[in-house]
Amino acid sequence: LERRVAELLDQVGLDERQARSLPRALSGGQRQRVAIARALAVRPRVLVLDEAVAALDVSVQAQIVALLREIREQTRVAYLFITHDLGIVRHVCEETVVMHRGRIVERGPTAAVLGDPQEPYTRRLIDSVPRRGWKPRRRDRDRPRQEEE
Repeated sequence: LERRVAELLDQVGLDERQARSLPRALSGGQRQRVAIARALAVRPRVLVLDEAVAALDVSVQAQIVALLREIREQTRVAYLFITHDLGIVRHVCEETVVMHRGRIVERGPTAAVLGDPQEPYTRRLIDSVPRRGWKPRRRDRDRPRQEEE
């Protein structure tokens, strides 16, 4: 058991000192690494990652995304990545499913879904992501949201 724990900690980039630390002594990124190690302990075929990097700063997000890619290559585990962050989707996912009100509205290769969305909701979702130099226009801010049925 100790050998497996050491192997998992090494796989997620944590050392012996961090392994003995209390959770409150670990950074957010280190806690996320512990959570990933715990999930991998049972050798899953699919790992559900719900907003796995949402609460982390951008540099730590990049480290965790790189770690997840490395783990996927090593273990062949599949990820079900649930997120609202389209930048993360672009870097992590091979296939993307867009849901609205609990229903799938678009599905396909990530590059196609994000690069040439076919559904109005997907287009609005992509358009809502701020870009460099983006400034909301008064018309956009004051216009009531259109609901799709």
